[in-house]
Amino acid sequence: MRTNLLRASWTSGPDDGQGGPVLVSVTDFRLDRLLDLPGVHRAARRLAAGWPELEGAHGMWLWARPAARRCGAVAVWRDEAALRGFVAWPPHVEIMRAYRGRGSLTSTTWTSPGFDPRETWARARAGLLTD
Repeated sequence: MRTNLLRASWTSGPDDGQGGPVLVSVTDFRLDRLLDLPGVHRAARRLAAGWPELEGAHGMWLWARPAARRCGAVAVWRDEAALRGFVAWPPHVEIMRAYRGRGSLTSTTWTSPGFDPRETWARARAGLLTD
């Protein structure tokens, strides 16, 4: 069976191109109902619009596997403090509360001595294609 994994274009943050070590976070939201996917996508796009202002953000890709009712982001951060700042960011908190109970969320992180977009996406993609 062919697995479609859609990826949005890269959204840059203020630290994009700065070099140095990074923290990569991959979120995977598995929705209970396919009908919730459009709303989650719109909410994610609203968050992406604020990405250029997020302290410590190198950037991110939104991704989706619609047939599997899954979506999320692969985000690259300067460090764990930057990721924690995003998690506590009021627009993010609001969206998480709005969709609480509509599926299950998992996340994983890893560090890298530098940001290589191809390597980062390949590693994230391998994990996202598992069921």
